[in-house]
Order: sequence, then structure tokens, then C-alpha cells
Amino acid sequence: MPKRFMKRYMPTPEKIRSIKALHFLGDILHEPNLWHINRHGIARGFLIGIFLCFIPMPFQMVAAALCAIWLNANLPLSVALVWISNPLTMPPMFYFNYKVGAWLLDHPVVDYRFELSVSWIKESLVDIGIPLYFGSLIIATISSCACYLLIQFLWRRRVRSSWEERRQRRLKQDSH
Repeated sequence: MPKRFMKRYMPTPEKIRSIKALHFLGDILHEPNLWHINRHGIARGFLIGIFLCFIPMPFQMVAAALCAIWLNANLPLSVALVWISNPLTMPPMFYFNYKVGAWLLDHPVVDYRFELSVSWIKESLVDIGIPLYFGSLIIATISSCACYLLIQFLWRRRVRSSWEERRQRRLKQDSH
């Protein structure tokens, strides 16, 4: 079951308290709901992590942690899911986001050559940046909302099937 798997690898509150680099946050990280595994916390964690993994920005993990604290989501899951966008997956993800943004804005897809210079960035920022961020927001919103709803649905389905299994076992025991 995923809940047991997640509990096995999540840090304990005691371990978090022992990390001296996090002491400046005070008691914020000791909120139990940030670490608890329940339907709402996990679904919100997916919502945050999936949304931010599709947004091209630096410090995605910091943004995920702050959003998890603000929305009372599962903190480790929110932070871990932003790693879906990693150096290997970023180019195809962001190129797809750019193409979606260009298509939705009816903007021609620019066939460009990347140069690491300030002048190229200034020239390309509007041509590439606007469709990229618009497409990223659209894809991030659709993906994160779909994951949120899917987690809610699957969790409820699992709980209902567990109840039904218990009910069937009880009926079987009572009939013997």
C-alpha cells in the first residue's frame, strides 16, 4: 500500500527537529498536518508539486515547501514531486509547454538557436518567454488539478473497497 511505503521513507518529526539548519523556521515545520498522510494532505501535496514542476523557475523546492506550509499539504511529497522536472526532463517538458502556449496564443513557433548571452536573452524573452510561461501555466493547472482529483478518487475508492472487504469478511464469519 502506498501509505505504508511513504511512511517508511518520510522523515520523523524528531529528525526534522534535530536539523539545526531548519531551526530558524521555529515551530512552523512541527505542524502535524504537514507530515501526516491523509487524503487531503496527499492530494494537496500532489496539486502543489505537480503544478510547480511544470513552471520554469529557480528554487522550485523552496516554492513547493512554502506552498505546502501555506495550504497545509504534505510537505515532503510537495517538495519531492517538483523533481519530476529535472535536468533530463526539463527540455522536453518546457518545449511542449512552449508549443502549447504558442498554439493557444496563435504565435508562430520560433525556430531558434540558443546562445548564452545577455543580448540573446533580451531579444528572445518576449518571443519565447510569453508562450513558454502561458503554456506552462495551462499545462501545470490542468495536470495538477487532474492529479488532485485522481488522488481524491483513488483514495476514496480504496477506502470503500476496504470497507466492503471488511463487511464481506464479517458476513462470512457470522454465517459460519
